[in-house]
Amino acid sequence: MAGEKTVETTGLLGWIDRRFPLTATMRAHVTEYYAPKNFNFWYWFGSLAMLVLVIQIVTGIFLVMHYKPDAARAFMSVEYIMREVPWGWLVRYMHSTGASMFFVVVYLHMLRGLLYGSYRKPRELVWIFGVAIFLCLMAEAFMGYLLPWGQMSYWGAQVIINLFAAIPFIGPELSIWIRGDYVVGDATLNRFFSLHVIAVPLVLIGLIVAHIIALHEVGSNNPDGIEIKKVKDKYGRPADGIPFHPYYTVHDILGVAGFLIVFFAIVFFAPEMGGYFLEYNNFIPADPLKTPPHIAPVWYFTPFYSMLRATTDQFTWVLLLFAVLGMIPVIRAKGINPTLRLVLLAVLAGVAVGLRLFDAKFWGVIVMGGTVVMLAFLPWLDHSPVKSIRYRPGWHKILYGIFMINFVILGYLGTQAPSDLFNLLSQIGTVIYLAFFLLMPYWSTMGTFKPVPQRVNFRPHH
Repeated sequence: MAGEKTVETTGLLGWIDRRFPLTATMRAHVTEYYAPKNFNFWYWFGSLAMLVLVIQIVTGIFLVMHYKPDAARAFMSVEYIMREVPWGWLVRYMHSTGASMFFVVVYLHMLRGLLYGSYRKPRELVWIFGVAIFLCLMAEAFMGYLLPWGQMSYWGAQVIINLFAAIPFIGPELSIWIRGDYVVGDATLNRFFSLHVIAVPLVLIGLIVAHIIALHEVGSNNPDGIEIKKVKDKYGRPADGIPFHPYYTVHDILGVAGFLIVFFAIVFFAPEMGGYFLEYNNFIPADPLKTPPHIAPVWYFTPFYSMLRATTDQFTWVLLLFAVLGMIPVIRAKGINPTLRLVLLAVLAGVAVGLRLFDAKFWGVIVMGGTVVMLAFLPWLDHSPVKSIRYRPGWHKILYGIFMINFVILGYLGTQAPSDLFNLLSQIGTVIYLAFFLLMPYWSTMGTFKPVPQRVNFRPHH
């Protein structure tokens, strides 16, 4: 520990340590990594995300042993896994359930960061790595969704890839390049299989390692939003911190146990989850000649899909208003370079002209992608004098509650067949989502904030 003499390891472990920093790494990141003593259940979801990642990798390896990435045989190979491979049905359902549970855990992990200000200085890079992980996870899930080669796999991929055709000038060629053909077919399946199994997981694991290293460099946030490194004991250790192991490894075991109960209850009793985890149309082989009556992505994409569908020609003027609102704080910022100010004004003018030159489909794609990428700018949008929701005005909590409910409603609307009413509700939901973030520089500073204590509030469990 800091300030104490480190005991030199001997035997086999000592032999390894003299050639590889095994013990030193364990001390730095586990046994002597000091985390705040006031963690609550919200801090389970980071370790649960790691658990689900392991489940997905292990089950994915076993699925690859029997899966055939061939348009003529892919669906039947999945059926073969389900019916003929010993315990194949369990492996497949663990993988499909794991995909949805991954997003459940990650969404809750991100919500915790939002509530406690875990994106604020000095953790901006930790948050940016987290958003990159989220984007990577979305790409991984989308590519994996095509592989069963069912009706919804095929037509969902057709719809999403066709969105790239809306990009001006390069769109049609880009969508053909992504598909590898003029329609979703064998070439698409093969490249998505390669990316899903090899390329994207490697990037995902690299980002997760970077995320953890960046976190351990600056230290973990806590529900009070207090930097525990400011107050240290005589050994130079954070006075309000405790070693991650054994305290939080044991703490996380409770979360893991509860999660696995829910996870296997779904796997054994409701793997389709009413058509949300596994859609009924996906139990029908892909048929390029028969379009399903309603095509929608899996539930974890539907909030952003709702915002895509909400973007009509008339709604693009609302987007222009939000672009102006988003630019004003930057343009008016003190000390901003005059050249940069002119560039931002030119961009704003370009957006206004583009609203008339390009159709709503293109701007829908921009909205769908932009509402995810927007999360990366959260550290610079939130100007609140305190980090944690605990010390913010009461009406801030109401805003956060409205945002969460709105996100769930957008997700539900994305699963439903389009209608005039649902489209109007999606537009209202999109406005609420954009307003929450783009007006954050204004509302995050308003109200009476509670004084933040010097030390963390902690009550031992009895």
